[in-house]
Amino acid sequence: MRGMNDDFLSMAPGQLAGLRVLVVEDRPEDRMLLVDFLTSQDCRVYVAEDGNDGYRKAQMVQPDIILMDVSMPVCDGLAACRLLKADQATRGIPVIFLTAAALPGERVAGLSAGAVDYVAKPFDFEEVRLRLLIHLRVASAPAPAPALAAGGAEDGTSAAAAGATLDGVLFRAARKLLRERLDHTPELMALAQALNTNARRLNQAFRRCAGTTVFEFLREERMREARRLLCETSLDIQAISQAVGYGNRGNFSTAFRERFGMPPTALRQEFDPHA
Repeated sequence: MRGMNDDFLSMAPGQLAGLRVLVVEDRPEDRMLLVDFLTSQDCRVYVAEDGNDGYRKAQMVQPDIILMDVSMPVCDGLAACRLLKADQATRGIPVIFLTAAALPGERVAGLSAGAVDYVAKPFDFEEVRLRLLIHLRVASAPAPAPALAAGGAEDGTSAAAAGATLDGVLFRAARKLLRERLDHTPELMALAQALNTNARRLNQAFRRCAGTTVFEFLREERMREARRLLCETSLDIQAISQAVGYGNRGNFSTAFRERFGMPPTALRQEFDPHA
């Protein structure tokens, strides 16, 4: 029977030589399996024991790729991945999740958080090697030029305030979650927990980066999206009100009038007189 070392030896090192890999895994046995394999492939390996530790080490080490467990205490893989992708210093680092139960819903949650792939446990090391190679090639491709100038952000938030500070990281990660579900009003505590912080700290980040509370920001994002839908689509006003989190058309119309000085029907008629 072939042992694990025989499997390692059958994979000639070289293609992954020098690759800087951060392994974020709370289970010592799984962590050591990956370290042994990656070392056999001449990778430069760094380890972390939970999502907080992984996020900090990714900032310091700037690895080429991260292998991260999904289910960990203190800070799980999803929360850590959101923080990594919201940080300008680490957002370009590919994250591959490690999981023993990659159900469709879990895969969707991981990909939405910013992961590029999954590797199932128990590990097939040839699969690990190939997935590293695939994403290393993708990460090495030239990046497209940024769509926005460096002077500011599309929603008027301060580029300096929303930079590489922890406030900026928390703000961008929470903003992404809010924009993905404008039809849903989250509990502030649940939103904060998804980013491994607390409600007071999250509101503080929004005040410093956007000059508003979390829910003031959410209300403004809903109004911006409602205006876009009224101008660019033929959706009826009830459908638009539901899409931006207002179950009642009357409440939506009142909020819209307060924000823009006209009811949604008037704006729609400006763009389509036959509406």
